[in-house]
Amino acid sequence: MTTDTKPDEESISAVCIEGEMTIYRALELKQLLLSRLEEAAAVEVDLSAVTEIDTAGVQLMMLASQWARTRQRKLRIVAHSREVVEVLQLLNLETYFGDPSLTPPVRVSAEAGRAKSTSETSQ
Repeated sequence: MTTDTKPDEESISAVCIEGEMTIYRALELKQLLLSRLEEAAAVEVDLSAVTEIDTAGVQLMMLASQWARTRQRKLRIVAHSREVVEVLQLLNLETYFGDPSLTPPVRVSAEAGRAKSTSETSQ
C-alpha cells in the first residue's frame, strides 16, 4: 500500500547532479529526483556540474517538473552548466521550467519604445 503524504510546507531538499545526465543514468536520476520530491515540499536542483545532457536528461527534468506540479510540490533549477543551457536553448525550452535566468530578455525596438515629442504631435 502506497500513501502520498504531504510533506512539511517548509521542507526543501537540495540535489546537485554531477557528470552526465544522459540515457545511461536516467533511471538512477529519476529515482533520486522523484524520491526527493516525495519527501520535500520543494526540491532545488543544481545542474552546474552537468557535463553532458541528452534528450533523456531533458525528458527527466520535464517529468520531474510535471510530477511536482501534480502533487503540489515545487521543483526549482537553481544553477546550470553551459551544456545544460545550450541544450535547453536548442530545444527552445528556456521558459519551460520557469527559470528567470534562462528566459531571454524582451527586446523593444527603438521605434516602439520612443515617445513622440510635443513638436512631432502638433504637426
